[in-house]
Amino acid sequence: MLQLAVTARLLADHPAATEGDLAWMRQQVVGREACAEVARALGLPGRFVRAAPARHRDPARAMSEQTSVQAALVEALIGACWLDLGAEATDPAVVLAFGEAIATATPGRRDPKTALQEEAARRRVELRYELVATEGPPHARTFTTRALVGDRELGRGSGSSKQASEQAAAQVAMESLQGDPG
Repeated sequence: MLQLAVTARLLADHPAATEGDLAWMRQQVVGREACAEVARALGLPGRFVRAAPARHRDPARAMSEQTSVQAALVEALIGACWLDLGAEATDPAVVLAFGEAIATATPGRRDPKTALQEEAARRRVELRYELVATEGPPHARTFTTRALVGDRELGRGSGSSKQASEQAAAQVAMESLQGDPG
């Protein structure tokens, strides 16, 4: 239901966008990080902890700090609203909650990993990511990854998930490639 509401809004906002651009824009809006951000803005992690039985509050607190759990909370809320209230009431609320992400979704803009993959293919070089560090307790991990283009490390990045660390490494790698006409 989240994807449906967001896609309808993106189509209305960008009628000339290609199908491919709309797919990338939608992914920017409904991805794990964006969903977790909306969950935090709505206070869902705190509500999740308060709703847990007293003896389970500490584990619930630890879980509520995970990006994947935060994203799941907002997705579950949307599903429950859709089932209880229907699309007519739920879709406008989804568009409002995800408004900032929808507004910044731009046709032709790719996430750093996709942009780096496309650039590596254009240059006909191998691209791979290597996890180099995992730190912190299970509920608050920080992952560090390096992006290797050919045999060269072009970027290193950290994030709260492996995917986020890869995105950060890809961003650094893309910045270093911008000055290299390859």
